[in-house]
Amino acid sequence: MTFLRKLFADVHARLHGHDLFLVSAGVTFYAAIALVPSLVVVVRLLAAVIGPGQVVELADAVGRALPEAQGAGEVVRGLAATAVDVRWVAVLVALVPATVYGEGLRRGFARVSVRHPEPAPPAVRGRIGSWKVRAKALPLLLLAPAGFLAVLEVAPFLVRLFGSGSFGSSALAVYVALNVDWLVVSPVLVYVYKVLGPVRPGWWAALWGGYATGAFVSGFLQGFVLFLAIPVDLGAPFGGYAQVGGAVAVCLWLWVFTALTVYGYAVTLELQRHRDARTPHDAVSAV
Repeated sequence: MTFLRKLFADVHARLHGHDLFLVSAGVTFYAAIALVPSLVVVVRLLAAVIGPGQVVELADAVGRALPEAQGAGEVVRGLAATAVDVRWVAVLVALVPATVYGEGLRRGFARVSVRHPEPAPPAVRGRIGSWKVRAKALPLLLLAPAGFLAVLEVAPFLVRLFGSGSFGSSALAVYVALNVDWLVVSPVLVYVYKVLGPVRPGWWAALWGGYATGAFVSGFLQGFVLFLAIPVDLGAPFGGYAQVGGAVAVCLWLWVFTALTVYGYAVTLELQRHRDARTPHDAVSAV
């Protein structure tokens, strides 16, 4: 406990003078641009591997596993049905906005990569630097179908558990979904912290930071699913435009996930700093 108190005190010191909420909001702008193109690319790649029909069938199972209050299931089924038939030229075009989130994370990480009042290093160096960061994010998109398939494959099992109507089965379904999400999200965060940040931690810190942050992100993903079960009119604050309310709600949750990711990067760097204090020869490498 002493180590954890010291660690989070150091994280607080690192974030002092940085508005984490504002930084995360800026990165969320990039996430909003990348969200749909990324899903289109991932679904189309997966359809090329296991077949469009199988993807649509699994997406239907995901839709049935989601709460019905906000119509999330229809959105999932509609996206899958459209994405499996997208032409490859359109997929290549979609890679441009799909990789922009990597650049946004890089810019957000740069803000917390040093302690206040040290000046933050440049996130990217010119236009070429921006494209280099996007290129580093590209492997995540190419490997994402594997993780996406894991989520899709577990959906029929979750549908059966939720459909039983018992509290125990529903609790088991939530537990299984939480762990599947954790196992899918955490390796992505390890890669993001190790490769995309302007300051690169060692593998030890990246693994601990990525999997710890992944646990929180997975928990909030289940919170998002719970939010979808609330029967409220999302368009009420926006003159009855449900589409606007839905978009704002999605952006809000993207902001939450982004804030956790940026905070996790700060924790990862402090883990590395503590490790370097014990083993000075194993220094953090900067780019």
